[in-house]
Amino acid sequence: MRPSLVITATLVLDGIFFALNLTVAISGGSRAVLSQAVYTITDLIGAVMILLGYRASVQPASRQHPFGRGKERFFWAFTAGLVTFSLAGALVLVEGGLQIVSPRPITDLVPGLLTVAGTLASSLGSLLVVVFELRRDGQTVESLLGSDFQGMKTIFLQDVVSVVGAGVALVGLGLVQFSGQALYDGLSAAVVGFLLLLTGFALAAESRALLVGRAMSEKEGREILTLVSDYPFVRRVVDMRSMMLGPEEALVTLQVNFLDELSTDDIEIHIDQLQRFVKGAHNQVRHLIIQPVSWPTDPGRGAAAPLPSSRVRSRERPETGGDGPSARG
Repeated sequence: MRPSLVITATLVLDGIFFALNLTVAISGGSRAVLSQAVYTITDLIGAVMILLGYRASVQPASRQHPFGRGKERFFWAFTAGLVTFSLAGALVLVEGGLQIVSPRPITDLVPGLLTVAGTLASSLGSLLVVVFELRRDGQTVESLLGSDFQGMKTIFLQDVVSVVGAGVALVGLGLVQFSGQALYDGLSAAVVGFLLLLTGFALAAESRALLVGRAMSEKEGREILTLVSDYPFVRRVVDMRSMMLGPEEALVTLQVNFLDELSTDDIEIHIDQLQRFVKGAHNQVRHLIIQPVSWPTDPGRGAAAPLPSSRVRSRERPETGGDGPSARG
């Protein structure tokens, strides 16, 4: 996926429809149209934050950031989610509640209906851009929602909520036009605000887990564990730990018990081979630390997290077959 293209499309469309919605909301007094203006401007701010995170994350590693700055994307996605969904949701919910409690008459309903319909069409167009980019990369919506690409996930959910919100606002204005009751205008705004808050809380919880150091997925962890456990000169994998450093970057540490007959030089050779082998099979693994240990591990060095019993293997002598890397490389 090309994040810059997706974010740029979002910025352009949000800027145009923020101006339109705000103008119509001020002239007509509709809270539903105002909710669209509030959401589009916070959506625009959120897209800028995500773009900042993307650009900061590609900076090379430095002495202060030895593992790179991939978590910039998690931080800015978290911040964008708070601004776009939580703050905007609270503002829209309050405005909708005021309109419900004390309805104000709405004028110029036709411009409001046209503007909200345009916002709906714009949001659908932005959503199609994301879907096109996903298909271009051979991905699906399900794979995006299940990934750690918090920035793109936030953009996608912004578009989804914008489509739903514009649809709700359109229905609310239509009911006002049909019934003459301004109450429906407030109800539609309150529904949009509540939807924004729920989405913001869900995204914030997921981003928080990544910021504090969530591990790789269990599936990917087991695949790496299998690769290393099946290496001919590995007797046991004593411990494995991982942490996501960015949407496409992971740090993995392994404590490995090699065969006893190997010399120190042999172990160094096999560590180099294992690092190349694992990184070649899993591009997500950017940093792999393999620590040779004895078995059992020294209690004074701390207890290692237990591995699944199916993956703790013992091997007394080298195997000659298999599809793993060669013994000496």
